[in-house]
Amino acid sequence: MSPIPADPVSPGLPPLTIHLAAPRGFCAGVDRAIKIVEMALEKWGAPVYVRHEIVHNRYVVDGLRDKGAVFVEELDECPDDRPVVFSAHGVPKSVPAAASAREMLFVDATCPLVSKVHIEAERHAARGLQIVMIGHAGHPETIGTMGQLPEGEVLLVETVEDVATLAPRDPERLAFVTQTTLSVDDTADIAAALAARFPAIQGPHKEDICYATTNRQEAVKAMAPKIQALLVIGAPNSSNSKRLVEVGKKAGCAYSQLVQRAADIDWRAIEGVTSVGVTAGASAPEVLVEEVIDAFRARRSVSVELVETAVERVEFKPPRILRQPAGDAA
Repeated sequence: MSPIPADPVSPGLPPLTIHLAAPRGFCAGVDRAIKIVEMALEKWGAPVYVRHEIVHNRYVVDGLRDKGAVFVEELDECPDDRPVVFSAHGVPKSVPAAASAREMLFVDATCPLVSKVHIEAERHAARGLQIVMIGHAGHPETIGTMGQLPEGEVLLVETVEDVATLAPRDPERLAFVTQTTLSVDDTADIAAALAARFPAIQGPHKEDICYATTNRQEAVKAMAPKIQALLVIGAPNSSNSKRLVEVGKKAGCAYSQLVQRAADIDWRAIEGVTSVGVTAGASAPEVLVEEVIDAFRARRSVSVELVETAVERVEFKPPRILRQPAGDAA
């Protein structure tokens, strides 16, 4: 990810230092999901249907809609004769099963790191273990993961307090998985509470919280001591973006605001500050980061300092069906 270009001199405007997080913005799973919709449109033409928002970002969704994507909430809103793409958050097993029963052409854009959690849950269940999922009720990823197994086989906990009231079938035969976009610190606390109450519980071989979520939270922690306010660019229904706001507050930045784009900034709330942190959730495009920084440049004499805590080189290939010639995929 390239840093924002050097700042022009703005004489007469009050100075402001923007601490710009790196990494920020798109992760490999989001980038792949967007490419899947674009490749599907290129291969099969419009319309291509997408079940749920492909990623949680209005700017991205509107851009794909302009290209011919049709976003729906449920499969029964899709015609049988047009392709449908499942979102990056993952879907219950019942969804592709229903699509197959209708002989629909479908492409699964589930992030491979979410699919990894699905596979873990299935492997634990195959060994007779009941699953505890650490996640947020109602979030598409949580619904998708819990929907990999029959009802009752996955128990959901959202907080440490939930662990105390958990009533598993057999306390000696449990495993846990997590949503990939949670607060690293909060999830560690819940996992510790599970281990304390159920010593035999088995955890993931490798942490389920994805690399991008972890890296973006670490960058916020690194910049927090240097800033008076934090702006997180992301959607209000984006779990990883909301966690960045929470991480900023816990790291000592009392004013942490989630904005979808520059028009949402509460300028009066940050009128007197001289240092601001800027980051973006994993489904927010870089163009919105540039828009926010340009909005600051119109009001202040801005200097940008990069706060880089990791370099990401992860890339996920789109499904084979989209890499084949059109005649081979129909």
